[in-house]
Amino acid sequence: MNSEKMYALLKKIDDCFLSLSGHRLPCPEDIQDRYKWLNEESNYSILAHDSSADPVFIYGNQYALSCFKYTLDELLSLPSRLSASAPNRTDRERLLKEVAQNGIAYNYSGDRVDKNGNSFTIYNGIVWELKDQNGDRWGQGALFYTEKQE
Repeated sequence: MNSEKMYALLKKIDDCFLSLSGHRLPCPEDIQDRYKWLNEESNYSILAHDSSADPVFIYGNQYALSCFKYTLDELLSLPSRLSASAPNRTDRERLLKEVAQNGIAYNYSGDRVDKNGNSFTIYNGIVWELKDQNGDRWGQGALFYTEKQE
């Protein structure tokens, strides 16, 4: 995916977040190129998966790639359920159902697993519905930190 398409997708993800939360994705105010910063320099993960029966990732910023140890091409072919180890998938699925019902969920923490099977903890997660202007669902977005935020 080229940068132009990636930034256009990230803008759509950001617009959906704004619609549900009343805020844009966190970004320093003095940044000149917001979407470049969110994609390449953000201090938190931004991910999105599609709305298929077994959702596949459609976006991951550089921070997310470093957490999960996947290349972008690998991530974009990965079913998102594989981001959690088998014992944690039930909890993850419960969260995604809550988001589908309520539009957004805040303060999620849990364990995730990287490409090599190593576990890491995510904190202060927010997961939200991705919908187009007609209200049709096209996926879910997520952000999380790897350290607790105050």
